[in-house]
Amino acid sequence: MSSPASPPATTGGAGNPARLIPLIVASALFMENLDSTIIATALPAIARSLHEDPLHLSLAISSYLLSLSVFIPVSGWMADRYGARRVFRNAIIVFVLGSVACAAAQNIGELLLARAAQGIGGAMMVPVGRLVLLRQVPKSELVSAMSYLTVPALMAPIFGPPLGGLIVTFESWRWIFLINVPIGALGYALVTRYIRDSAGTLPQGFDLAGWMLVGGGLAGLVLGFENLGKRVLPAEIPPFLVVLGAALLALYARHARSDASPILRLSLLRIATFRASVTGGTLFRIGVGSFSLLMPMMLQLGFGLSPLNSGLVTFSSAVGALLMKTMAQKLTRRYGFRRLLVWNTLISSAALAGCGWFSAATPHLFIIAFLLVSGFFRSLEFTCVNTLAFADVEERDMSQATSFSSTAQQLALSMGIGIGSQVLNLSLAARHAAELLPRDFTAAFCAVGLVSLSALLSFLRLAPDAGSNVSGHRIAVADMPTRITHQ
Repeated sequence: MSSPASPPATTGGAGNPARLIPLIVASALFMENLDSTIIATALPAIARSLHEDPLHLSLAISSYLLSLSVFIPVSGWMADRYGARRVFRNAIIVFVLGSVACAAAQNIGELLLARAAQGIGGAMMVPVGRLVLLRQVPKSELVSAMSYLTVPALMAPIFGPPLGGLIVTFESWRWIFLINVPIGALGYALVTRYIRDSAGTLPQGFDLAGWMLVGGGLAGLVLGFENLGKRVLPAEIPPFLVVLGAALLALYARHARSDASPILRLSLLRIATFRASVTGGTLFRIGVGSFSLLMPMMLQLGFGLSPLNSGLVTFSSAVGALLMKTMAQKLTRRYGFRRLLVWNTLISSAALAGCGWFSAATPHLFIIAFLLVSGFFRSLEFTCVNTLAFADVEERDMSQATSFSSTAQQLALSMGIGIGSQVLNLSLAARHAAELLPRDFTAAFCAVGLVSLSALLSFLRLAPDAGSNVSGHRIAVADMPTRITHQ
């Protein structure tokens, strides 16, 4: 509901705000996604500068992920309490200030604290940014708007490594954090100018016990999966964290059934479209999380490409994602969510497994073309999954739904990285070897391709007209005889 003190967004000279809102939110999400991937390339340079072991610096990634996993579940309650626009703007400020603190860090302790602050900003920015879009873009334009939000998640892992390599090669590593300052300042100004203010409501009491259970459970799972096979922690710690995290989430499921206002409302899973999006989307995202780890490693360690050349090859999948967003609305209207999700899952899972059959002799042009086409279908899948999640959710439940969906997405990406790493280790152990070969990546890509393929079980249960109020598929079918009559 709009605040009386704030007029609705005006078009000014910049066009329709409904078209600008997806771009504004996507820009903020791109900043967050880029930062979370770019740091991996810069870790050796940061370690040298701070006189630390590079393995210890991986804690800078873990501290950020820990902060994300703990605070994402709170984002829906915060948006309801203080208003989505206010929380989104403040999240940008927190993220930028955390970035400045990272750039100014003089030791590992300061860097870890600054990364945790960044994580708090990112935890609010992603789900609340999606909530801003859901509340201000008409449902008839939701597919097109959501297609923009898939681009940051697909492009950032591709841009991040080569950009990080360029920065640490020619400038100080501190610039990987300082580049967020102008992006954040622009985002804050655009949100202030083009996004309507909304008054916060007074939600029921904060579920502290539920937050501790779900936050602790997610932290255990995310950190456990992120460190599987990395040899950063003692070998027994990551599996223990995974088991502990799963146990805490099981306790939360019991708690949520008895609490009047749980921090994450599991009853949302009774909505068929939301349930399919969360369960099927999680399984599909595991494969994509693995892709962002496995493909650069295979190109560099298996085929001997430089980080820059590897980034130039994988960039083609981002081009495919960009091509998709111009066609998403037409495709969903013509075929509907169910048919697109089923066929996209088959195509994308087969393409994921197919990546494992590349070799050093495979022409680069073929790999580029293959990744471009697969990037198109993968991005279309994400657009469908992300939009379908909110097709039948009531307005009063949107904040809870965005928190729930974002929590599942973060967990899935971490699981993908952990599963991909673990399959590589198992392949090495089976060969009694210490160095990775292309055949190890074949096993890993096939394994995660099968995981993504299992999403079919969720999508096949959808009704043929699922989400038609958003896609317009049923309307298109109903109108067809009329259009033929008038031709």
